[in-house]
Amino acid sequence: MSDAHDKHDTPGTPDSPGGQPNGAGEQLNGNGVPAPRGAAAEVIRVRKGMFGAEDGGDTSGYGGLVRTITLPGAATRPYGGWFDEVADELEGALEEQGLLPENAIEKTVVDRGELTFHIAREHLLRVAQTLRDDPALRFELCTGVSAVHFLEDKGRELHAVYHLRSITHNRLIRLEVSAPDADPHVPSLVSVYPTNDWHERETYDFFGLVFDGHPALTRIMMPDDWQGFPQRKDYPLGGIPVEYKGAQIPAPDQRRSYS
Repeated sequence: MSDAHDKHDTPGTPDSPGGQPNGAGEQLNGNGVPAPRGAAAEVIRVRKGMFGAEDGGDTSGYGGLVRTITLPGAATRPYGGWFDEVADELEGALEEQGLLPENAIEKTVVDRGELTFHIAREHLLRVAQTLRDDPALRFELCTGVSAVHFLEDKGRELHAVYHLRSITHNRLIRLEVSAPDADPHVPSLVSVYPTNDWHERETYDFFGLVFDGHPALTRIMMPDDWQGFPQRKDYPLGGIPVEYKGAQIPAPDQRRSYS
């Protein structure tokens, strides 16, 4: 067997710079940076100003800045490198279990040299167990779960994000699951990846995502009687006044804005 077959895969490593595709089939510009997202990108917001504040004047000096906030769209085959192998193995393993891949995998995204499977939340547990146990996949380690709150992504405002690593094959992928603000529930993965215990508690504490089946889902950072979830985008800015000698600076949400 040649040396090339003995090497482990290196996820997301460019094959060569200067307009050449990397290991995920993306085009890189002359500086080795992925090209802008194409027409498949999903526009969720057009942000004006530096921070997108809409309840007062912009005090940043960038009031004329306009940015389009997009989420990457579904990729098309071939994905490139080992990404196709992982996708094929996962889809085949789900079919063997009687689950149609298109019912479990909402979309597959290849963006910035990274592979992300968007999973329907009702099938998350089975997909995670398949990724861990299938010999051709062997994603033995979940490095944790975090969340993102997209207020403009109606019906799926809360996104739970998991990074899975295969120690056997030296591969790294991402799972993403969405839930609406009105029903912020996703299955717990503690039964598959026990180290997710505290990560799920922290994500619940800050974003209000309820991980069904978690052995003890309680706050981990904020006081037990804290109201609300501080890292949601609609959480009040809050703050306390800061006192100086002869002056007092109001809390951030009480300062006046300049138009």
